[in-house]
Amino acid sequence: MSRKTQMNNITNPELISQINPQNKQLLEDFVDYLRSVQRRETTINGYINDIQIAFVWNLLYNGNIFYCDWTKRQIVRYQNWLLNENKNSPARIKRLKSSLSSLGNYIETVLDDEYPNFRNIINKIESPVNQPVRDKTILSDDQIKTLLDSLIEKGKYDKACVLALALYSGRRKSELLRFRVSDFAKDKLVCGGALYKSDPIETKGSGVSGKQLECFCLAKQFQPYLDLWMKYRNDHKIESNWLFPDKHDPSLHMQISTLNSWAKSFSRILGVSFYWHAMRHMTVTNFKRAGIPDTVIQQYMGWSDISMVPVYSDLGAEEQLGMYFSDDGIVKPESKELSEI
Repeated sequence: MSRKTQMNNITNPELISQINPQNKQLLEDFVDYLRSVQRRETTINGYINDIQIAFVWNLLYNGNIFYCDWTKRQIVRYQNWLLNENKNSPARIKRLKSSLSSLGNYIETVLDDEYPNFRNIINKIESPVNQPVRDKTILSDDQIKTLLDSLIEKGKYDKACVLALALYSGRRKSELLRFRVSDFAKDKLVCGGALYKSDPIETKGSGVSGKQLECFCLAKQFQPYLDLWMKYRNDHKIESNWLFPDKHDPSLHMQISTLNSWAKSFSRILGVSFYWHAMRHMTVTNFKRAGIPDTVIQQYMGWSDISMVPVYSDLGAEEQLGMYFSDDGIVKPESKELSEI
């Protein structure tokens, strides 16, 4: 019952081999440029995949012409095909267009002497209105407690620990796996023992190493699950610097595919779709509900500004208004201590 992403495959090695040689060379040059400015390989692979989709469409439906000769009409045709034939979501289409826009910026900036008449027109074409194509799951505190209790009862201490870490740290799925055991030593406690503060962890961001961020976690709430997992590790002689080591090679951290598999099992227990990003929303929502200022939430999550706070808060309008208005008119919102969250 976990959320499913519709995969719309058009590329394959046979079709890619038939792409216009000029377009192939253009993509290869763009990839060389991305590596020269230290883009991450995962980012580069995303660009390659996105641009190959456009070039294969161009092969099949647009005469396999050179990309620098595309017109606005042809971009409209490509976008229409993505939306109505390939059944891509508006969000996915924006991502695909963004990759082409980055390619266009590269042509304008680096290859302007070779293609002086090229204009990056991809964003001149209005994108489809963004509409959610997957149901959003908003989990209650009771649902998460039930899930955690179920995992503990079954002796699944690793699953309970990573779920609690997701809830009380608000980190992304990939970031959960980069915590080390040393990040939860006593000397990592800050704010009077309320929070654990990790050593810098690689998070999503530009550059080969991404963005290095010191991450926080609510200590009192997370500690019981950490203790159970560490006791299990000690009893079973699991030695690794990683908090969640790979089952077959403890020198490596656990793979994301394992978390994806666990999400499916959580969905079966809950009876609703579970996905890890919902925990990130839940962290922010609980902070908002506790009356913690947006600027503090921003610092906790490591965001550059507070604009992301309302994006991740799942508080409804009525609940938010209820924090400030009652029968007596305007009221001062009740604030909670971190230990009460």
